[in-house]
Amino acid sequence: MAIDSRSALVIDISRGTTHDGPGMRTTVFFKGCSLNCLWCQNPEGMKPGQEIWWEGRKCIHCLACREACPAGAVVEDESGLYTDRSTCTLCGACVEACPSLAMSFTGQEWTIDSLAAEALKDKDYYEAFGGGVTASGGEPLCQHRFVAEFFRRLKERGVHTALDTCGLAPVEALQSVLPYTDCVLYDIKILDPVLHRKYTGQGNEAILANLAHVANAIRANGRPGNPGRLKTLWIRTPLIPGATATEANIADISRFIHDHLLDVVERWELCAFNSACNIKYRKMRQAWAYEGCELMRQGDVDVLKATALSAGCPDEKLVVSGLIAGLPDVRLRGRSSTVV
Repeated sequence: MAIDSRSALVIDISRGTTHDGPGMRTTVFFKGCSLNCLWCQNPEGMKPGQEIWWEGRKCIHCLACREACPAGAVVEDESGLYTDRSTCTLCGACVEACPSLAMSFTGQEWTIDSLAAEALKDKDYYEAFGGGVTASGGEPLCQHRFVAEFFRRLKERGVHTALDTCGLAPVEALQSVLPYTDCVLYDIKILDPVLHRKYTGQGNEAILANLAHVANAIRANGRPGNPGRLKTLWIRTPLIPGATATEANIADISRFIHDHLLDVVERWELCAFNSACNIKYRKMRQAWAYEGCELMRQGDVDVLKATALSAGCPDEKLVVSGLIAGLPDVRLRGRSSTVV
């Protein structure tokens, strides 16, 4: 993983997004994450280093990858070809040899010059549709020196910037990026620290402390002697069945927003569960705790929305996004979290 501002590992660049900040945006997904959420939508972005995955639908079974691998790390079983990570040296010989692009690196290394130039290709669209560039992941603060310089260059060209973060990073990493950030999209997944550790692998104490730092940065914006830049805060909560999507958790977060953030938060977005990432886990040959989990039903979402509103979040700040099954019946059980 890059540790300075010269290069970074990026897992994807998505153009024309409308959900990663205001307007039409280009979202850059950086590799490496400080959490290990059981429901992660981008498993290829979790580890900081380079990885190789195999896409079965592209494979023509020519076995060129296996023949090219000097370490003998490309093996095959009943489910297809895969890379044995214990012996793979990441030399890339299998990727280069694959004629159908079934073998590929999960990340691409970008220099600061090349990524800034790539993002600026869409500058006319940002200006036309009120958008900009969002740094997401993984966790972009894992490569904060690069992101800070990336945002600085974008701001020199008048481009709106947004940081999509889980919030778990040294406060110094956050401080390095905020001066060049217009909008922060900040996750509050679970408020209970014990449950947060259970489902994400880490507690949330540092996350909430960093959130307070972001809120104070917005409050300071425009004060005499501190013109600032950061103006907008969006809170986002993924609605994960049995984990975050409980009445207890949503009520806790709503009260927290009401008591600590109401003066600075522009919106709180409840993001409905999505199973589309299942294919990524197969490509990574990893089990996914939520494989087979259905989309949330409209009735369940309505209950959670009502819970959020009754606990203190104003209606004008609450947004629900994502795919929802068109079924009205409610499956939520009480106010407790179910173990996955």
